[in-house]
Amino acid sequence: MKTHKDLEVWKKSIELVTEIYQVTKNFPKEELYGLTSQMRRAAISIPSNIAEGSARQGNKELVQFLYIALGSVVELDTQLIIARNLSYINEEKFIQLIVKLEEIAKMLNGLINYRKTKL
Repeated sequence: MKTHKDLEVWKKSIELVTEIYQVTKNFPKEELYGLTSQMRRAAISIPSNIAEGSARQGNKELVQFLYIALGSVVELDTQLIIARNLSYINEEKFIQLIVKLEEIAKMLNGLINYRKTKL
């Protein structure tokens, strides 16, 4: 691995952050410090933890940060369900984002399993 920027999972999670920002721009203003902020922070946490883990020494620390990123994935999944239930996003956009999130989760799990074999 060269840097975190070479990882496909990092690239896909950066794209997801952009989408989450675009989607939450249309949320009600009263959600600015609530769901909007929570979703943005969870989304940002995914590529940020991949990057931070990649900069650490050794696979053990990388795996730890990848697990944190995975935790942010499930956090964002929950928040997307809430946003859909509150009709802040429509079903089509919800499914589109969930599919991307599931792909990122699978990629993170694969990377975690691969790196664990290197411990």
